[in-house]
Order: sequence, then structure tokens, then C-alpha cells
Amino acid sequence: MKTYRVFITDDAKADLRRYTDYLKKIKNSPQAAKNIASDFRETRKKLENVAGILNEPASDVLKSKGLKRINFLKHDYFMLYYIDGKNAFITNIFHALENFENKLG
Repeated sequence: MKTYRVFITDDAKADLRRYTDYLKKIKNSPQAAKNIASDFRETRKKLENVAGILNEPASDVLKSKGLKRINFLKHDYFMLYYIDGKNAFITNIFHALENFENKLG
């Protein structure tokens, strides 16, 4: 099985920080923030093994940008990523209820 080195872009790091800060500061739930961060790490680890075998996205916006999607393992968030050789680059993180296509442009 092919494995990938997974890199996290600054934009994706900022996305994760925005969600965890929201949970900690606005929702006053540091435990929920820890759970999301933990799920992110577990999903990122899973991506090392499945990046190349996930289905092509149904979204025309994602296809046009060469992006794929992987859902968090336990929460309603997902990552967008692209593959370059043996590397996978996580570009963004979104909540499942967000209209991410408008934000990608």
C-alpha cells in the first residue's frame, strides 16, 4: 500500500485554530476543542494511507481545483487536500454545514 507524507498548509492550520478557538472561547467548551484537535490528528494520520484511493469528489469546484475531501473520523468537519507525487497537502478545513464552495471561489 502506498503511503503519503501529509503536510498542513498555513491556511488549514488557521482553519483548525479558528474552530478550536470558537469552541473554547465562544462556546466555553475546551473539551470539545480538544476533541476536534484530536480527531484532526487521527484523520490526518489516516490520510497517510488513503489519500490516493479516496473517490473523486462530486463537486465541480473541487474537481476544477484538483482537490479531494476526507471527512473527520468522528466529527462533522472535513479536510480538503491535493496530492503531489508522494505528498498530500491539506489546504482547508470546513464544518460540514458550511458552504465551502463559495469560500473557495
